[in-house]
Amino acid sequence: MKKTSTRLADGRELIYYDQRDDSVRDAVDRRPLDPTVTTSEVRRDPLLGDSIAVASHRQGRIYHPPADECPLCPSQGDRLSEIPDSSYDAVVFENRFPSLAGDSGRCEVVCFTSDHNASFADLTEEQARLVLDAWTDRTSELSHLPSVEQVFCFENRGAEIGVTLGHPHGQIYAYPFTTPRTALMLRSVAAHKEATGGENLFDAVLARELADERVVLEGEHWVAFVPYAAHWPYEVHLYPKRRVPDLLALDEEARTEFPQVYLELLRRFDRIFGEGEPPTPYISAWHQAPFGALEEFEGVNRDDFALHLELFTIRRTSGKLKFLAGSESGMNVFINDVPPESAAQRLREVASS
Repeated sequence: MKKTSTRLADGRELIYYDQRDDSVRDAVDRRPLDPTVTTSEVRRDPLLGDSIAVASHRQGRIYHPPADECPLCPSQGDRLSEIPDSSYDAVVFENRFPSLAGDSGRCEVVCFTSDHNASFADLTEEQARLVLDAWTDRTSELSHLPSVEQVFCFENRGAEIGVTLGHPHGQIYAYPFTTPRTALMLRSVAAHKEATGGENLFDAVLARELADERVVLEGEHWVAFVPYAAHWPYEVHLYPKRRVPDLLALDEEARTEFPQVYLELLRRFDRIFGEGEPPTPYISAWHQAPFGALEEFEGVNRDDFALHLELFTIRRTSGKLKFLAGSESGMNVFINDVPPESAAQRLREVASS
């Protein structure tokens, strides 16, 4: 992998990740951009104890542009985009309309390929490995920013999810706090560790799933399963078999096998609802240990956390979505319409072609 860092016309950082070491990235951003102005502010809810970001400048972000005006495609002639070069393998840049900025963190966009009509599932294993390397590199770089406590790499795919740009891409949020979902996990890990005299909860969960009927895919270094208490109709968790706290700690064997397992999983997701159905909308989310202090989680350190990816769709059956209504949105109590065992069986049946 070759990494080339440059600046866009408004001062934002852009980084090319290339498979070839001889790639030259010297294109200049020719757009007449004004400096980026953000109004991001993090506010803490005193009752729930969580934090929200207020970012009014995001109202002006680009919304469903036509394909020939896509800002994530390479620049071609007089059609200038966020990527100055006429081609790229993978690229990361600072979001022009970030939810988090400055002392409130940082937001980046990750473009998986220059092909506008592709999806992550269409990538080759070499391309998927390059994206994994980019996620890892950005996790390392962002973790050293003084305002950053947790790094979250994710992909929103599909209009039903709320995606406003059709180009295959994901995002990275660098939060100035430990997110509520991660905090819940860490509290559970701490309680289990104390109650069992030191057993790791992630290890116990993984051992249980490996022995049960909800395993979807298993390799030498990775396993994908539908969790016992899945929140979503079709939800799969992907774990490395050797517990590590973050992407940085994956060994070379796990990095090599990841594209094979993950691409197969995504291709099966696209086949859940049968031939002729539109692509399955999904959210794919990496969960990594926070880089900040963990004093509030007594007896827990970073190595007690287990890196894993959670993949789920909001579609519950053909043509029908799972909406977060009263119980889910009002009380955070999910009601799942599809038994996890049935979801796992379906995902085993639809091996990709």
